[in-house]
Amino acid sequence: MPYSEFIEWIAYSRIEPWGDERADWRSALVASVIAEVNRGRTKRKKPYTPKDFLLNFEGPKRQTWQSQLQFVEMLNAAFGGEDRRRRTADGDAPGSTEAGR
Repeated sequence: MPYSEFIEWIAYSRIEPWGDERADWRSALVASVIAEVNRGRTKRKKPYTPKDFLLNFEGPKRQTWQSQLQFVEMLNAAFGGEDRRRRTADGDAPGSTEAGR
């Protein structure tokens, strides 16, 4: 296939998409319609959209160790846990997200 024909196919696919991505959008549309007609208006006020059902193949975003530590500290406090890390001279736990506030 010559390069010029390849470029034409790319341009055409942008105008009229086909393939797996298009199939995912069709499936998401069907799922959103089914969910919408069965939605309890009192439980969920916001209507469903196809984006609510579209698959995400990128995976979760990477978290820093600081954000993970902050989440663990929040869970620990919410469940009445005790922070047993050694304290520094200023009273904060090493690596604590509480430091510097």
